[in-house]
This record gives sequence, C-alpha cells and structure tokens, in this order.
Amino acid sequence: MANSYPKKVDLSLRFTTAMITDVSTPGQIYVVPGFNGRIKKISTVLNGAITVADSILGAKIAGTAVTGSAITVAYSGSAAGDVDFCIPTGANKFTDTQAIELETDGASTTAANLVVTFELEPL
Repeated sequence: MANSYPKKVDLSLRFTTAMITDVSTPGQIYVVPGFNGRIKKISTVLNGAITVADSILGAKIAGTAVTGSAITVAYSGSAAGDVDFCIPTGANKFTDTQAIELETDGASTTAANLVVTFELEPL
C-alpha cells in the first residue's frame, strides 16, 4: 500500500519557509539555504481568495530557471488554505551561497499572502 501510515520521514530533508506578501503583485522572494543541495519540492498555501486571473509562480537559482518549477495558483474557487506545489525536474541544484528565488507574475487581483515552503535535500 503506497500511502500506508505511519509514513517514514526522510530526516535529511530541510525546510525553508518564506512569504510572498501579495501574490497579486508582480515580485519575488529570495532565500539562501546555507548548504549545498537540491530543491526537491516547492509548496504554497494561499491566505485568502484571489480574483480575475491565476497567479503563476516560477523558481530560479542564481538567476537560472528551475525546470518544472511552475506553480499555478488558480483564482477560480480560490480560498484561504488552498495548497499548490511543484516537483522540480532539472536545474534544481544549489550551493550554500546561491539565492533561490520564487517569482509571481502578479496576474491575479485581490491582495493575498502566499506562504511558500521549499523542501531541500542536502547533497
């Protein structure tokens, strides 16, 4: 059974959380992990409904786009607590001094915070 519990957790994984103050305004956030590794997963949780259009997010490491890092925060039916995620497939390795960026296109309207969690695997 693939989803049996208790689930064994990989204790080597590290998590970094940051907040985009308004997903409906174009902009970006940056984090510096402080160790060498790779982005394993990026998850987001919306803190309020957005309207008019989806907000599209994408990650970069030191200015280079991370393959498979697009996250769509859908406006249709959006509400506080909506979770979205991506699992990067390439260009996802970083060094201890490189900035990891997550950028929003700000295409939606209605201000809403978006909490972002980076699941990082040390290498």
